[in-house]
Parts: sequence; C-alpha cells; structure tokens
Amino acid sequence: MFSYVSLGTCDLARAMRFYDAVLSPLGHARIEDYDPEDRSAAWGQDDPGPHLWVTQPFDGQPASVGNGTMVSFLAESRAAVDAFHAAALAHGGTDEGTPGLRPQYGPHFYAGYVRDPDGNKLNAVCYRPSPD
Repeated sequence: MFSYVSLGTCDLARAMRFYDAVLSPLGHARIEDYDPEDRSAAWGQDDPGPHLWVTQPFDGQPASVGNGTMVSFLAESRAAVDAFHAAALAHGGTDEGTPGLRPQYGPHFYAGYVRDPDGNKLNAVCYRPSPD
C-alpha cells in the first residue's frame, strides 16, 4: 500500500544518527546516495519502496509534528522492540511508552513508543507470541 512515509527534521545529521541507530535492530539500513542535494535520507528499500524518508521541509520552514501522527515499524521479535526503544533513548529520543504487551490491541501486541529528536512519534511492534 505504501511507497514511503515522510517525516520532517530540523537537523538532518542528527536525524541520520538517530534513525541509523533505531532502525538497525529492526533490520532497516539507510539507502546510500538517496538524495544528491543532501536534504533528506531514507531507510528501507529504494523506490518504489517501502521506506521511511526523513527530510528538511521543502518550504524552508521548521519541521513540525503532526498531532495524532505516528509511524509504526514492524519488528520480528520482542527483543527487537526492546532494542529499538533502547537505541532511541540512547540517541536523543524520548520515551512515549515502555516496551510491553498492549492487550487492548491484540493478545500478542508487544510495542515500545518513542519520539525522535524532532518530536515525531514512532513505535516498533511485534505481533508474534512470546517464545517461552
């Protein structure tokens, strides 16, 4: 369904460090040579995607956060959710919900929520049962 999701940043170098760290545990690498103008970066698969695109706004105004907007990343394991959350906090993100089960969304819905350094809300979620 999606080609890409775009988030704004006011500091591309900081965003690249953050997303390199938090997306690595989920198996997503930065796409090399994505933007020859050095205004954006992307992680995931090159066009047609899917990928996360982080960019400085084209209108030249500061990036702002959408109220009610969140990007959710699929994780293969609960350990990957934990690693995503820890990497976010270690790289300038803030906690929006400690990793754990959210049974209101399903019996195996295990997620951790953060905000990136620009304030964008993210989560990583694993739908698999715990490997007892």
